[in-house]
Amino acid sequence: MKTIPKLLLLILAAALLAACAAPAAPSAPAAPAATATPSGPAELVVMTHDSFAVTADLISRFENDNYAKVTFLKSGDTGSALNKAILSKEAPLADVFYGLDNTFLSRALEEGIFEPYVSPALGQIDPIYQLDLTHHALPVDFGDVCINYDKAYFQEKNLAVPEGLDDLVKPEYKGLLVVQDPSTSSSGLAFLLATIAKYGPEQYLEYWSQLKANGVVVVNGWETAYYTNFSGSSGKGAQPLVVSYGSSPAAEVIFAEKPPADAPTASIVGPQSCFRQVEFVGILKGAKQRALAEKFVDFMLSKPFQEDMPLQMFVYPVMKETVLPEVFQNYAQAPDEPATLAPDEIAKNRDSWIKAWTDLVLK
Repeated sequence: MKTIPKLLLLILAAALLAACAAPAAPSAPAAPAATATPSGPAELVVMTHDSFAVTADLISRFENDNYAKVTFLKSGDTGSALNKAILSKEAPLADVFYGLDNTFLSRALEEGIFEPYVSPALGQIDPIYQLDLTHHALPVDFGDVCINYDKAYFQEKNLAVPEGLDDLVKPEYKGLLVVQDPSTSSSGLAFLLATIAKYGPEQYLEYWSQLKANGVVVVNGWETAYYTNFSGSSGKGAQPLVVSYGSSPAAEVIFAEKPPADAPTASIVGPQSCFRQVEFVGILKGAKQRALAEKFVDFMLSKPFQEDMPLQMFVYPVMKETVLPEVFQNYAQAPDEPATLAPDEIAKNRDSWIKAWTDLVLK
């Protein structure tokens, strides 16, 4: 009989011990996966120009209805805000952009910063304001850049109020008009475009040459023109004529320390004397909150928001049959024949028009 090697005996012993061992206890069931804690309301970022304003209760209502938090990213004037949106289009800073106007519309569309959206509210908006038929930019409001005048000055001087742009080059109005530089001011650009629309790209510089000879005063921005140079607001300025807005007389009444019996200013609204600005909203391409962005666009085109705008931003709503505040009806003025230019024509020529104006007027 052969002898079993020691190593084999050890292996057999270990196997026997394992077979005799008590069975292992059943493993405990796996704990259920933890339920994810809600992260809170979705954040919607809306990029705007610095003049944007809205009643806080309206925004709270939108947030509550949509379980959302709306953050407004104010980004300078319209041109600055658009530049920021274009430079960041590969990684957008916001979901929605509001405040683009018809002087910059073509540029925004060419840069491809918006996604198309056909809001159900478009049927309630006059087609005259729907300048982008691809629905990348939807109209929200409009306003008119006009010459405003100080009523008291013209009454005291027994001087007739100019009826339109033609009158401003007459000697009796020498040194009485202050305007804004179109390279630094949106209202200044709008007034420049009004002169181009009325006199044509070939003749507008001749008109400005006459204005310059008649002592037109140029400042950088609207606030300086209106609150420093204009006699009708502060009462201390030297110019009773200023480039401002058709809604400015209503603002004079609303913000007066004591309610006046009448607006101290009014607008010159003769044919092609005012330039109409239309403002748009669009959903930025790559928006993180696309569905919520659509709801916000619909919200801006709803009756509550449209009726809120006149006394917040002093613009007119584009929605049909929107009721205007009484003070707007009484004192704001909208021309029957505003000056207009096609957005693509503005985009193509804006820089060259401004340069030609600068070379003539400021040098």
